[in-house]
Amino acid sequence: MRLVFAGTPDVAVPTLNDLIASDDHEVVGVITRPDATAGRGRKVVRSDVGAVADAHGIEVITPRRMSDPDVAETLRRWAPDLGVVVAYGGLIPQDVLDMPVHGWVNLHFSLLPAWRGAAPVQASIAAGDEITGASVFQLEAGLDTGPVFGTLTERIRTTDTSGDLLTRLAAAGSGLTKAVVDGIAAGELSPVVQDPEGVSHAAKITVDDARVRWDLPSHVVDRTIRAHTPAPGAWTALGDTRLKLGPVTQADDDPAVPGPLDSGQLGVTKKAVYVGTASGAVKLGTVQAPGKKAMNAADWARGTRPDENGRLA
Repeated sequence: MRLVFAGTPDVAVPTLNDLIASDDHEVVGVITRPDATAGRGRKVVRSDVGAVADAHGIEVITPRRMSDPDVAETLRRWAPDLGVVVAYGGLIPQDVLDMPVHGWVNLHFSLLPAWRGAAPVQASIAAGDEITGASVFQLEAGLDTGPVFGTLTERIRTTDTSGDLLTRLAAAGSGLTKAVVDGIAAGELSPVVQDPEGVSHAAKITVDDARVRWDLPSHVVDRTIRAHTPAPGAWTALGDTRLKLGPVTQADDDPAVPGPLDSGQLGVTKKAVYVGTASGAVKLGTVQAPGKKAMNAADWARGTRPDENGRLA
């Protein structure tokens, strides 16, 4: 089949690579988000998907919106049989959805209908789910509501960050997507309507969502930090200084904790930094101050020397 691929970040690259490598299909064009500035030098850089397409000599377009007239014009020229979407980052209007012969399929990183929306991996970790997965479904106007062609499951490990889990799902999901594309080409697959029960939503994450609430139990603090690592980055504040935090260790029964700690209260020893929560303490992993690199919490404390009554908020 002639395929058009829409995607932007690195999690979309495994699927694009698998489709490019296929002997049965041809990726005739790629749609990705416009080049953006990044890094301290604010250089303009290509998206991860765009860079892969460039390396393979595949034509790329970077519309600001899928509704731009150039998108429909280019799709007519590409004449795709099927569109494949992985983490594109924009809405596809109905007229564009209708253009490929078989429509569009989307790789979504949850077991639909659970966690429809922009941040399913972060939501599943924050909620304490033990099992998640990926779904390939027929894209339609509703938010992740289309019928499902296939799924896979993945266990969420107790130390998983959203980055860890997303990397595994992206790798496994590429094979699932390729199998679905093969099945559609062979006329062997029919999608199954999603169960109306069990629907949940994972809204786009804001910076405020990633702020740690120390007045919640330690296991919730742990999940919040892992869910927002590496992006947008879990954070807290010490006075007027905003600190980015890496994953923590629950320390409810750790004898090294220096006495009972109130929510947000710091407990500093020579080897570790503890923070009180609503149900005990957690041991900080890494701390990153503004303009600095992330460092071990104990090293950060030696340099910062927080007051013995210091409190994170």
